[in-house]
Amino acid sequence: MKFSDTSEDAVIDVVEQFDYSTQNEAYNESFVTWRRRIDNPFSFNFTRNRKESVFVEGKGFENKSFSAAEQDCIGRIMNVAGIAMFIWIVVDNLVSRLAVAVFDLLNFDIHTSFFSKAIYGGKTEIITTLILISVLKIWLPTHYLRRRLRMPKRVEFMTTLNHASDMFGAIFMALSVSAISSLPSIYTNRMREVFDYFKSINVDSSVWDQEQFVVYTVFDIIIVTVISELFFRGAVFGALRQFGDYFAIIITSVMSGLLVQDFLEMPAAIMISAVASIGMLRSGSIFTAIFVQAIFKMYRLALVLIDAGTEDSLHLRRNSFILIVFLIGAMGAGMLYLLRRHQELHRIAEFHSELTMSQRLIAAFKTFPVSAVVCFCILAAALQVIF
Repeated sequence: MKFSDTSEDAVIDVVEQFDYSTQNEAYNESFVTWRRRIDNPFSFNFTRNRKESVFVEGKGFENKSFSAAEQDCIGRIMNVAGIAMFIWIVVDNLVSRLAVAVFDLLNFDIHTSFFSKAIYGGKTEIITTLILISVLKIWLPTHYLRRRLRMPKRVEFMTTLNHASDMFGAIFMALSVSAISSLPSIYTNRMREVFDYFKSINVDSSVWDQEQFVVYTVFDIIIVTVISELFFRGAVFGALRQFGDYFAIIITSVMSGLLVQDFLEMPAAIMISAVASIGMLRSGSIFTAIFVQAIFKMYRLALVLIDAGTEDSLHLRRNSFILIVFLIGAMGAGMLYLLRRHQELHRIAEFHSELTMSQRLIAAFKTFPVSAVVCFCILAAALQVIF
């Protein structure tokens, strides 16, 4: 969206002048309808005629401020996103411990400590608790976002695959990014804890022979991935798209990184979230983002299983696996690029504002309770390092 001072461009209408060419017609119509709703407090539908002024009693004639209206709308959306993030961390850090404490009092074989997310006890109790916590901490904030933003399903979830090649491109990029991001942190703490627990129950048998471990693994890779993508790539992403796709990608990727509450895992979460967002926008389908996240989790699980091998060949096997995954991803992405280099790339919608990107990001993250949630997530990550 570009504005100039010529007479032809005297009228600013951010809804009409948004770049809708990156998605399909049905999506665009629903998006415009949502933004045009008069009772929609989360729509940036600013209009102004540059040649006209509005008389304000006590102030005289003045023009409506484009930048002020933009910051105000960003603040309203981020307030809702911040509350959703707050719900996530409360369930993850407080409700989960309280639930375990209650189960412990009821004589269930399950225990935990205040300064650790690790859960101890019977295998059925552990898996049941992990599944419940995972569902609650993602479903509750997702449900809250959907109720507050009230976006049409066609806009909230991109489900039309416009470009299949971009889906495959995102999958190959996910492989490369997974390999690169795993170098500082080979596997996630939660997956390592679950694997070690089931491995210790019977060192003579494979964890894959234990039904509870298989159930948790399938649940985490499929169900949790789908629900989490509905959160990050759903209503909040659609609402933030009003200020440009890059803005939405940055905000949701940082949200994804913060909510893991672990400094070692934050870079990987941010990078894979960015790949998922770009893949969804270019392909037109949220299923691309789901595939990207599922591949990332399967890659991390594979590293955990390799780590369970003999010490003599551990580093060689792990390093070879990381290299092979990276090469497959890089070569696949490179081949797709060569095949499509003479074709027009599917663009990402840009937004030309009177504010710089940094000013918009500052406006977003200084909104309450987002600022408080950011501080808490950083503190929680720091406590993990200490304890």
